[in-house]
Amino acid sequence: MMNLNNLLSRIEALLFVAGDEGMTIKQLAQYIEVEPMDIEAGLSELLSHYNEEEMRGITLKQLAGTYQLTTKPEVTDTLKKLIENPTNQVLTAASLEVLAIIAYKQPITRAEVEDLRGVKSERPIATLVSRALVQEVGRAEGTGRAILYGTTKEFLNYFGLKNIKELPPLPEEVDQEDDQPTDLFLTKFQETFNQN
Repeated sequence: MMNLNNLLSRIEALLFVAGDEGMTIKQLAQYIEVEPMDIEAGLSELLSHYNEEEMRGITLKQLAGTYQLTTKPEVTDTLKKLIENPTNQVLTAASLEVLAIIAYKQPITRAEVEDLRGVKSERPIATLVSRALVQEVGRAEGTGRAILYGTTKEFLNYFGLKNIKELPPLPEEVDQEDDQPTDLFLTKFQETFNQN
């Protein structure tokens, strides 16, 4: 049997990374390479720690056979402020640029995004993935089998689109006689493409 503290930290780490998906006792046992009964004891111990210590903002929940880390109801008011604060929802210009490239050119690799932008794009892509606007949609053929990125259902919901075909046309596709000002975001996006 592994040291209890070591077991608890491994369970906690796996549940943290699994997020909303959660993990079953069997999965935890498989990854940690211990018996399921050790995982059950560890989960029970973790739950006691979370519930007994007031300074903890998270707890352990069992939902549909999986275990996941969730926030305690006592901190809901603080979390609400974070979610409702629009300044935390703003994407940087770099993230918007990467999002536009991925939306119009998907599926696309990070290297292809970087070729179009002329700068590294690892961070903006990570931000977009963490906000669930972009996801891995496959692997490119050839050496290294680079990750291909595409937009998500959340992307469509966020921008009020039924499908990707409803994306507005790029400025070069807009009728030149149209006197309405072009969206600044699309202008910047088009300038990026014209540089290549």
